[in-house]
Amino acid sequence: MLIKTGKVNRRSVLRGMLNGAAVSVALPFLDLFLNDNGTALAATGQALPERFGTWFWGLGIDPGAFIPKTFGANFDLTDELKPIEKVKKYVNVFSNYDVITDGKPNFCHYTGWVALRTGSVPGARATLPGQSLDVAIADVIAGGSRFRSLQMAATGAPRDSYSFLSADAINPPEISALDLYHKIYGPDFQDPNSPDFKPNPKIMVRKSVLSSVSEQSKDFERDLGAADKARLDQYYTSIREIENRLALQLEKPPEAPTCKLPKEPKETPVGLEVEQVSARHRAMTDLLAMALACNQTRVFNMVYSDSASSLTRTGLDKTHHAITHEEPVNVEKGFQLLASQFVSAALKEWGYFVEKLAATPEGAGSVLDRSLIFAHSDCQVAKVHSITSIPMMTAGGLGGKVKMGLHLDGKGEAATRLSFTLQRVMGVPIDSWGTGSMTATRAIDEILA
Repeated sequence: MLIKTGKVNRRSVLRGMLNGAAVSVALPFLDLFLNDNGTALAATGQALPERFGTWFWGLGIDPGAFIPKTFGANFDLTDELKPIEKVKKYVNVFSNYDVITDGKPNFCHYTGWVALRTGSVPGARATLPGQSLDVAIADVIAGGSRFRSLQMAATGAPRDSYSFLSADAINPPEISALDLYHKIYGPDFQDPNSPDFKPNPKIMVRKSVLSSVSEQSKDFERDLGAADKARLDQYYTSIREIENRLALQLEKPPEAPTCKLPKEPKETPVGLEVEQVSARHRAMTDLLAMALACNQTRVFNMVYSDSASSLTRTGLDKTHHAITHEEPVNVEKGFQLLASQFVSAALKEWGYFVEKLAATPEGAGSVLDRSLIFAHSDCQVAKVHSITSIPMMTAGGLGGKVKMGLHLDGKGEAATRLSFTLQRVMGVPIDSWGTGSMTATRAIDEILA
């Protein structure tokens, strides 16, 4: 039953009974208040899992330093792409795919990434016209793993997440490698390769507590407005997800032969110097790679730098963002040299991320072999906040479903064609995606095997 005094207030809770004792769960804040060939698990014959992830960096690129001059396979590595040389064979680069606003304002460092992740151009800053594409993909593939998705922000800032159900339901990121370690590999971690398995009685109690209050919502909802009903529905959805996660922990996890408990990382110093962010990013990447091998999650989102990047470098008195607006273009090179160094640093980390997943063994191949990762920024040229030819890349072959090592020419078509393609190949049942000129109905067949 709902416990309240007079009208519903922010201190109201849902209560139920468990083994004769009262339990309660607080409400959210409301407006009212391997087989032999390496493709399946040996013991069960179950196919190895498919994964999807996103990787984000802020403030775009410089076209003259980033966009290859050749299309198709064996594309040339430009100045800003040289850091991915070791993993080029796993990466697709997409050029000349645009964000088309249909007359809406281009909100700097915002419109571009929102359109790529939701399919719609936002009508105002701080609004989100739908859920992010990773959430739709998680609906299809996240079952059977402990975490529906994992979010990480190498910036160390809790606001830096680009995964969301709505503007009121942002999926919060882990901002510390040490905290990420304890979340994944803490007391609730079940070693999938341990011969002994005993359900944790504490987990049984936690699951029962949630179940005991899950049927108490109907009377409560009668007093709520539409916005609160939607928010409460999201809240109950999150409770059900926790219940499902706890239920999985009460079962012996499927075998994962290459799963090994990693060492606890050292805490990375707080700061936004490139070296600090790089160290934090690499520590998180290492933990994520093993979490995927241990089947702890199948969906993930990594943020290297936020859309209005405040990263800096030793010896500089200006941030990356300030430099993109104040640094003159080098006459000889044709682009901003300091700003380009920040882009190269970001893509060096993108290369590390791809290489780490490619080096993490699974079955006859690697974790990357059965993954598909979508990397993109918020704009093309940060100095003018352009969103034409917005930089996008993918990595991973998804078990042979996706071709790799290509440079594709979008010829001015909507960038949502890639987002649509990714969702379709991941199994999301859609025939079209997006709104207005950003509506996509055709996959990018050139990357489909």
